[in-house]
Amino acid sequence: MKQVIRAVGAGMLALGILGTAGMARADDKVTLGVAIPTADHGFTGGIVWWANKAKADLEKEHPDLKVIVKTAAGAPEQANQLQDLVTVNKINALVIFPFESASLTQPVAQVKKKGVYVTVVDRGLTDTSAQDAYVAGDNTAFGKIPAEYLAKALDGKGDIVALRGIPTTLDNERWSAFTGVLKNYPNIKILDAKYANWNRDDAFKVMQDYLTRFKHIDAVWAADDDMAVGVLKAIDQAKRSDIKIVFGGAGSKGMVKNVMDGAPLIKADVSYSPKFIYDAIKLTAEARLKGDKLPPTTIIPSVLITKENAQQFYFPDSPF
Repeated sequence: MKQVIRAVGAGMLALGILGTAGMARADDKVTLGVAIPTADHGFTGGIVWWANKAKADLEKEHPDLKVIVKTAAGAPEQANQLQDLVTVNKINALVIFPFESASLTQPVAQVKKKGVYVTVVDRGLTDTSAQDAYVAGDNTAFGKIPAEYLAKALDGKGDIVALRGIPTTLDNERWSAFTGVLKNYPNIKILDAKYANWNRDDAFKVMQDYLTRFKHIDAVWAADDDMAVGVLKAIDQAKRSDIKIVFGGAGSKGMVKNVMDGAPLIKADVSYSPKFIYDAIKLTAEARLKGDKLPPTTIIPSVLITKENAQQFYFPDSPF
């Protein structure tokens, strides 16, 4: 699938990589640090894979570019890695997929104060002045599309439970969009919403709790394909037949295959490819090599995946 990029910001041309403030000289070498979470679930596995592919592709293409990829299992480790990237590796550009929003905002701000150009990806910071650019999937659509689909599928009435990710700005965006749509459907009730950390095992436990507490559930917004796997396992073990739909998110190859095959509970998904880390690294590196900047915000659209168009989103050889 070709990724379509919509750039938002003044002074755009083509992909909008223009700017004057804080410009590096075009003949400067660029040492670009990439700080991302470890591959602790399918989506971050895709993030790590695409980041390393970007390093290989771009270093081969640009002799004056060095890309250093660091993975972290938690926010404190990622904050420490940022210090090392600045003091040891002497980076002059950073692409970071923050492990968490609030706890990484100040460490990233410190990096920017050192004169490093900062692109934040996906999980936004709580203070946007700590970044130069932001690249992400469409988190509003990620929440809005499932809500619209579930409202239509349930004919405007029913009981829903929801699973949220990790407390981040993007999770807040998704949740606000999801609940914003359902405010228009007073006969649809959200019984509960808990964080399950975009993790299969955590989602399994949260769904077990829901199944114990709620004797009737019409649909589940799992809000992530990995969490949907845990949800499905809990439903299967409990042998519950009341649930009609489980809606995940991100377009993993497993869930897209389920949509294609007509799996009973997985009828649709929403795209949100981890490839945007590759796009963010490429855009940042090539802009800095030219002495240019990115626009303040670049959004990669999310779309509804159904049986009719699922083949377009199915990549069996991908890591996610």
